[in-house]
Amino acid sequence: MSKNKRKIHVRTMAETAGQGNEPEYLFWVGSAGSYDDRAKKITKDFVKILDAGKVDYAILGTEESDSGDSAKRAGSEFIFQMQALQNIETMNSYHVKKIITCDPHDFNILKNEYPEFGGNYTVLHHTQFIQQLISEGKLKIDDKTFTNQTITYHDPCYLGRGNGEYEAPRFVINQLSGNFTEMVRNKERALCCGAGGAQMFKEAEKGNQEVYDMRTDDALETNAKIIATACPFCMTMMSDGLKMKEKQDDVKVLDIAELVARALHLS
Repeated sequence: MSKNKRKIHVRTMAETAGQGNEPEYLFWVGSAGSYDDRAKKITKDFVKILDAGKVDYAILGTEESDSGDSAKRAGSEFIFQMQALQNIETMNSYHVKKIITCDPHDFNILKNEYPEFGGNYTVLHHTQFIQQLISEGKLKIDDKTFTNQTITYHDPCYLGRGNGEYEAPRFVINQLSGNFTEMVRNKERALCCGAGGAQMFKEAEKGNQEVYDMRTDDALETNAKIIATACPFCMTMMSDGLKMKEKQDDVKVLDIAELVARALHLS
């Protein structure tokens, strides 16, 4: 496990433009990754990964607005379009071509719905990008870090069923641990965490609470000590499920970026 405490400078698009440069990638931090205290830890660990992989990237910083996903799912198409058009104008002004994000909701909307409004980008989820870095030999990880801890994985809906990405997260986990175990309901059959469709921001309705209750049971039945996921919404719901069952001291919920950051082998 790396003990590296080196301060990392994260450049903004405005900063790089002022230097006459155009980074290869925009790291789209997203609202959760910017403001939610738990999700901010994922953001910081992913930055460590980008730094370790010597990735040429920048962020929008204060120029980044919410992607508009929650507004759209809650039925406010007008607010979504306003946010989308504002973000597209900003990104296009910096000639953005490739985007990486840790949020499957933002991944989905940037990839599949922004093109209608003139935002045409190659969009990668962070698990896909980490897989790419490992496969290209740009990221060295210690495969002994989680040797004694069984890991299971919860599929985020917007990454899995929404966009058909099941293998990248599992590829990365299998590089970290030989003790990966699937939940009975996985991949196409995986249960939702219960936070999608803007449900994250309102009181649980009848039926919704039962969803993350059942999904937590799926995870606990594996006897895994770590529930890995790849979405800030899923992180919150699975953590709440563990607290509801008083298992938060026995089982940890970690994003795949957090797992990789703990296993980084830095020279």
